[in-house]
Amino acid sequence: MHRIANEGIAAHWVYKEGTSVPESDSKRFAWLRQLLEWQQDLQDPREFLETVRVDLLPDDVYVFTPNGDVKAFPRGSTPIDFAYSVHTEVGHHCTGAKVSGKLVPLKYELRNGDIIEIITSAKHVPSKDWLKIVKTSRARTRIRHWIKTEERERSIVLGREICEREFRKHGLNFNKYLHSDELFQVTKAFSLQKVDDLLASIGYGKISALQAIGKLTSLLEPEEKPDEALVERAERRERPRQPGGVLVKGLDDIMVRFAKCCNPLPGDQIAGYITRGRGVSVHREECASLLSSGFERRIEVDWDHEAEEVHPVGLAVICANVKGMLAAISGTLSNQDINILQANVRTRVDNRAECKFVVEVRDITHLQSAMAAVRKIKDVIDVQRSSVLDVE
Repeated sequence: MHRIANEGIAAHWVYKEGTSVPESDSKRFAWLRQLLEWQQDLQDPREFLETVRVDLLPDDVYVFTPNGDVKAFPRGSTPIDFAYSVHTEVGHHCTGAKVSGKLVPLKYELRNGDIIEIITSAKHVPSKDWLKIVKTSRARTRIRHWIKTEERERSIVLGREICEREFRKHGLNFNKYLHSDELFQVTKAFSLQKVDDLLASIGYGKISALQAIGKLTSLLEPEEKPDEALVERAERRERPRQPGGVLVKGLDDIMVRFAKCCNPLPGDQIAGYITRGRGVSVHREECASLLSSGFERRIEVDWDHEAEEVHPVGLAVICANVKGMLAAISGTLSNQDINILQANVRTRVDNRAECKFVVEVRDITHLQSAMAAVRKIKDVIDVQRSSVLDVE
């Protein structure tokens, strides 16, 4: 009688039959019983409806458009998810949002009952950081598609510039062959579908312009081929050197700079990354910044072993805090034919000293030899290479 009074005739029937109810159904029955209790306890109808709404759909949030339309999103969604649900272009140009009339950041998490208004700007474009905060698959897909399209367009422009320059050096007019059957056959030879695919691959560094020129000249009629003497001179011309002694595969006059995050030296395994408007950034292959970047924008680079240049590198030395240590370290580096650009010494509470240097070395072998020499100094505890070039 007590069981029937509390759980109803259906629960009594299940009990008598000796059957078991699935856990999910049992939870639903329990929720319905809880609902009856709420109805008795909550006198305010609005409070009752709010309680039911939140508890009934715990994994979703329901928000309103300025026109009063209701939209559902996974819990944790942001105004960016809302913007892409309205229209792809609204999402692409989203700069901010208002929630119930108040400005909120784009990482704001939507809540039940919010009235969302999106602020847009024609000059604003998506960011890779958005992928970390959006929750809906629609928003994530649209953002990724925009990033890939934008990077491809830049690679096509860069690939065309490279081809125009290299074709000219070989006595060919690239624009003459841009829409030709011969260049289309070259594209097919690289297992690509369109000429734009070929240009994008050259821009990415996957294919060199010289490879394309070689395949194209093999398809031309004898009278169309460039003068052999001109080609021979182009092939024999002195190999241009990039700043810093780095060679970029397929390119000979592009801006090159060393990444400050890892500060590579000749002898390190390196890779290039095509940056936006700043040429090629050279990283060590194990650099965390390079590993987290887009693979499609990497390009092959190598050291120019004929270049005789020195490179700055950080050096960190831990030693005992005794007289004459700085002089001993400086003298040892000088004996290794190393110039010191900066130096800073800081004492620690454990009676040790941290000596930070920025020195100039020829390559990784030169640096390793100097580090081995410093380690042999009495009272030197540890010597490490540092990527930091500021000892202040």
